[in-house]
This record gives sequence, structure tokens and C-alpha cells, in this order.
Amino acid sequence: MNSDSLILLSRLQFALTAMYHWLFVPLTLGLGFIIAFMETKYYRTGDEFWKKMTKFWMKLFAINFAVGIATGIILEFQFGTNWSNYSWFVGDIFGAPLAIEGIFAFFMESTFFAVMYFGWEKVSKKAHLVSTWLTAIGTNLSAVWILIANSWMQYPQGMAFNPETARNEMVNFWDVVFSPVALNKILHTVTNAYVLASIVVIGVSAWFLLKHREQLLARKSIKVAGIFGVISLLLLVFSGDGSAYNVAKVQPMKLAAMEGLYDGEKGASLVAIGILNPEKEICEDPAVAEDPYLFKIAFPKALSFLATREMDGFVPGINDIIRGGYEFTDRDGNTYIEPSFEEKKAQGTLAVNALKDFQTAKAAGDEAGMAAAREVLEANFDYFGYHYIEEAEDLVPNVPVTFYAFHLMVAIGLFFFLTFGLFLWFERKDQLEGKRWLLYLGILSVPLAYICTECGWIVAEVGRQPWTIQNLLPVNASVSGVGAGNVLTTFILFAVLFTTMLVVELRIMFKQINKGA
Repeated sequence: MNSDSLILLSRLQFALTAMYHWLFVPLTLGLGFIIAFMETKYYRTGDEFWKKMTKFWMKLFAINFAVGIATGIILEFQFGTNWSNYSWFVGDIFGAPLAIEGIFAFFMESTFFAVMYFGWEKVSKKAHLVSTWLTAIGTNLSAVWILIANSWMQYPQGMAFNPETARNEMVNFWDVVFSPVALNKILHTVTNAYVLASIVVIGVSAWFLLKHREQLLARKSIKVAGIFGVISLLLLVFSGDGSAYNVAKVQPMKLAAMEGLYDGEKGASLVAIGILNPEKEICEDPAVAEDPYLFKIAFPKALSFLATREMDGFVPGINDIIRGGYEFTDRDGNTYIEPSFEEKKAQGTLAVNALKDFQTAKAAGDEAGMAAAREVLEANFDYFGYHYIEEAEDLVPNVPVTFYAFHLMVAIGLFFFLTFGLFLWFERKDQLEGKRWLLYLGILSVPLAYICTECGWIVAEVGRQPWTIQNLLPVNASVSGVGAGNVLTTFILFAVLFTTMLVVELRIMFKQINKGA
């Protein structure tokens, strides 16, 4: 197997692990707070019913919590096994949030989870309630640090490259933590998880109502989850707007792929529904270029407003980003003429060669040579990774996958507004039991919620290809020097293991739900 096979298999293995991991994590992020709300009600009222309801949902939380830990550990190990060049290049920065997550957040949630789950009759009501809230907070803090690390990969800042070690080193921890991309990504991802957890609670409760079981528990759970879900969904829409703006500023190629936008325009429309033209090619002659869509319904000028906060703002397309030559304003408000791919690649090559010259001068004890090489390196480092990009087309992510994943995610999210609204309305009218169509809709919404959240990660990760670190390190320069056969073997083993874990987890979950409270 050649190097292309190694890159593909390493990407597939990481994608497999990440997507399986994300099947388990979002439920715990949201369900932890739902449980905390329920136990708070028990603490305030002393009503044993709320304790019973809390303990039921806590069991489902515990099942997901355990499996999520197992997949997460495997995911982090892959940075060292399959992506060692990446780990060497940015490990001093990327490792810090992961270390904080492990030392602080993970131990916090694990410790208080034990008290929450096993301590009902062993600690006071107040101590138990505090443990439940701290478990929920700790679980979310774990996600926060992981998302900070991921956001840094998509918008690297707060660091400097050290040619002495050929590594990036952190110079401002707070720039990494409080990156605008990180703050928005945290809000968007965790509220997405809250919506998913709310849908799961509604779906399970709908099943109880269809079976005429646990009816009070089901109605109360629907009310709590419905309110929590609506609030989360509103925050999700708000953060989605911020995500679009950030992507437009720091990853314009991703935004172009999300919208199937090949040629930029002022007053660009936002596609609501569309079918891409499979014959469309990159950098076609504009005079004979194929239309990028076979069919579309779009909101006029909406994309320009999302990307630039101006109705007639210019949004670059895929071809514009490759050719360069247009005026672009970055996240910090700096306006410049965007370089072409060839210009960026030339600068990246200058940076890579300057690093080699620096190391040669260092070995020879040539201080002047080191200083000259460092100056060239620093002047061109922003496009360091372009040296490793072979062709301009390699800059373009998989447009159909990114486009359809994005629009499916948005469509399902809008559908959830209707779902939450109907369940809350009929619960308020005490008519849920008679609306069997709605109860079936609630059950159907559960797999849709998982499809929606996985689509979000597909957009985020496929859309940023070919970069592991935006503009600085592409995937082909990030992989380890292991054999492709070894990666294929572990890929198959992980696929079997994770699928088995998922089947076992679902069986345990269904058994617990069927058992009831």
C-alpha cells in the first residue's frame, strides 16, 4: 500500500472513532443537566416521585457515560499512533487543553458521578444534589476543553513557531482558550447536545405513553425536556449564525463548500434546498461553465449577510479562493488582497526552505545565516502548509458531502422547533395520550437527532480538509510513518469493537427503558 492509502486509512480510522464517540457523548452532556433539574425539584419539594424520575434517567446517563469514556480514550491515543507528525508539530499547544481535560474535568466528573450514582442513601440530600450538578458541569467541562483544542486546529493563534525545535509553542494560553472560534464552537456544540438529549427524553417518554406505562413520569419528563430543548435550540440558532460568520472569516473554503458556491458574488443567496450538479468542475472557463445546481431554492442576499454582515457583501467562491485577487477582510478586521494558490504555495516553500537553511546554519554555528533564515521563515510562515499541497484542487473539500450534510443538519434542526412546540402544546392541554401520530413522531425524532449531530461534525471536519492545522499543516504531512496494513488491521478491529459496543449499549438501554422506573 502507498502513502495515499496510509493517509486515507488514517483519516477513516479517526473518523470512525470520532463518530462512534460522538454517538455517546452528546446524550450525557444534555441529560446530566436534565437530571440535575429533576433532582433539584425533588430537593425543593421532597416529592418522592421526582426522586424516582431522576433515578430512572440517571441509569440511562450512566450507560452512555461508561461507553463514552472507552471510545474517548482510544480517540486520544490515535494522535500518537497515527498522527505523530501532527503531534510533534503542535503537541506543545494541542496537548495542553487535552491535559487539562484529563486532569481537571475528567477526574471531577468521574469522582462526583460515583457519589451521584451510588450515594443516594449514603450522603445527605444536599450533598447528593451538589454531586449531581457537579457531574453535569464536569461532563460539559470535558467537552469544553476538547472543543478548545479542536477550535485551535481550525483557527491557530496564541503560538509561535520555534525553528530550533521545528515545533509550534504556546505563547499566550488565553488566546487559545478565548479564541472567538472556540467560544462560538463551544456554545454551538453543547447546545446541539442539549437538543439531542431533550429529543431522546421526549422519544422515550412518547414510547411510555404509547404503551400506557409510566404516564406521569413521561408527561413530566416531556415538559422538562421540552422547555430545556426549546431554550437550547434558540441558543443553537444564535450560535449557528456566529459559526457562519467565523467560518467565512477563517475558513472561507469551508463556507463555499457548505453552499456549493464556486464563483463568488455580491449579495450571495443562501441555499435553502438544492441539488448539486455532479458535472460541475473547479476553475471552469466562466464562458462555458456548468451551473453548480440542478435545482435550488434560495434566500436572496442571506449568505452575504451571514458572512459579512452586509446584504451586498462579497462572498468568495471556491474558484475565487484558488485564483485569489479579491479583497478580503479577516477576523481581526485587516483588509488585503487575497493571494492565489500559487502565491501561497510559493510562500510556503520559502518558509520550509528557510527552516532547512536555519537548521543547516545552526549546525555550522553560522549566527548570521540563522538570523537571515529566521527572518524569511517568519515572513512566510502563515502559509507554511501550502508547500505540501500538490495541486490547487487539493484545497477543495468534498463539496457534495459538506453541502448535503450541512443542509440536512439545518433541515432537521428546524423540524425540531415543530417537534418541541407540538409536544409542549399538547402536554399543556393534557392531550398527549390521544395524539398517537405525535408520539410516533417523537420516537422517530430520536434517530434524526443523532443524524443531525453527526452531520454537524461532518461539516466541521470534512469541510476543513485538507488541513489538520488550518494553513499550517495538511493531512498528508501529519500522518505517522506506520504501515498502511497496520492501520487497516486496527481500523477493522475498531469497527468491529465499536459496533459491538453500540449494539450492547442499545440492548442495555432498551432493556432498562422497558423495565421502567
